[in-house]
Amino acid sequence: MKHMIFKTDNDWTGLITRLTIGLIMFPHGAQKILGWFGGPGFSREMGFFTETLHLPWLIAFLVIIIEFFGAISLIIGFASRLWSIAMIILFIGIIFTEHLQHGFFMNWFGNQKGEGYEYHLLVIGLAMATLINGSGKFSIDKALSNSSQK
Repeated sequence: MKHMIFKTDNDWTGLITRLTIGLIMFPHGAQKILGWFGGPGFSREMGFFTETLHLPWLIAFLVIIIEFFGAISLIIGFASRLWSIAMIILFIGIIFTEHLQHGFFMNWFGNQKGEGYEYHLLVIGLAMATLINGSGKFSIDKALSNSSQK
């Protein structure tokens, strides 16, 4: 099982896909958990998720954890396959709970009530590539898989 989670090649693809997801998701997670980048912080975000969106507290908590710790783990390349699965599940949930009714396209011109799901599909695609490929170069997973082969 450990081999399946941490195995990765020393390639650029894993590095690029995991950094893209991690660096894009980190500010979102930091908004939610730390209040950085104009975000509400943990307590207010939990309140928004549970009181306004009516999500169960556990789901709200997992969203925040995945966006913050998942992003950091992807940036450093730790357990990228597991965090990719979490991101895929998260973004499928986001599509079906908040964006499906607004169609495919983002609201570029402000003429619809919400945002479409095209961005979410891009994240899912990147996460699927990371799930298949692994963390790639300069990752903790690579260091762990090298040490387990010795």
